[in-house]
Amino acid sequence: MAPQPDSGRPRYGKTSRLGLDDDGLERLQKVLAAAGLGSRRSCEELITAGRVEVDRKIVTTLGSKVDPARQQILVDGERLPNPRRIVYLLNKPVGVVTTNYDPSGRPRVIDLVPADQRLFPIGRLDRASEGLILVTNDGELGNLLTHPRYGVEKKYLVQIAGIPTAETVESLRQGIHLAEATASAKRVTVRSQHKQSTVLEMVLDEGRNREIRRMLASLGHKVQQLKRIAVGDLTLGNLLPGQWRQLTWEEIEQLRKSATAAIGNIRTRASRANAPKRSYGGRSKTNRASSMSQDGRRSVEQGGKRRPKRPGKASSWRKRTR
Repeated sequence: MAPQPDSGRPRYGKTSRLGLDDDGLERLQKVLAAAGLGSRRSCEELITAGRVEVDRKIVTTLGSKVDPARQQILVDGERLPNPRRIVYLLNKPVGVVTTNYDPSGRPRVIDLVPADQRLFPIGRLDRASEGLILVTNDGELGNLLTHPRYGVEKKYLVQIAGIPTAETVESLRQGIHLAEATASAKRVTVRSQHKQSTVLEMVLDEGRNREIRRMLASLGHKVQQLKRIAVGDLTLGNLLPGQWRQLTWEEIEQLRKSATAAIGNIRTRASRANAPKRSYGGRSKTNRASSMSQDGRRSVEQGGKRRPKRPGKASSWRKRTR
């Protein structure tokens, strides 16, 4: 069975719990990501570079669909691995980096969890930050939790130097202009204030590089401590720095639902915006009003009186109730 090319446009048809389309096929880049080869974007680069074969034929078309249970998929000449999907929740300590490759030899988050297969962190926390980070071999889950379109919320405790004004807090909500884009917090609350510092609780739904530190620096406040305490409905619980636990299947499914629910809301709003307006006798309400005004102008220009309005249901109802 040859891979089926796809137009690349979003599909809104029914899918199974496993993410399969109605025809039982999956997009090739999604299969690669689910096998732990990286994020969806990095897997797309593998395809376009001609490094992926399906049934001994090189596939370079993005959106090609395959049946991973029946077709042979090779990456760089090696059969696609099919590892057990696993997700660890780790309390990252300060001083640990989230990159998989570090030429300086500094401790990495993937060194703190059991690793009998290739793992990678979902998202990022800079070296000076601590808190909740997920480590997995599930590239599809990583895409769901990091892509801005899905809007999965991340909650942080941020200790800053100084006492922010109400205008400063509002600026964080309204948006701060960074070099690449405007960044904003969905919610900001003041948790506690001290003589020379303040602890803020900030909720964001995107993850640009050092985003919180850059936002606050632009407002004149240096971040002294930054800790992520929640991703979606997941929290650190009683985990100490350096400790981890494996997520249950139910927790992983809840993460997926929270991400896909955001897309469902976007599609619902889009469908409502594109829905046709209610028509009145074959004409839209706007066209009907325009036509009535034109009729009125014509009657005046011809020397007659403006055409009187016909009594409708509303006027008849008022007569009956008097």
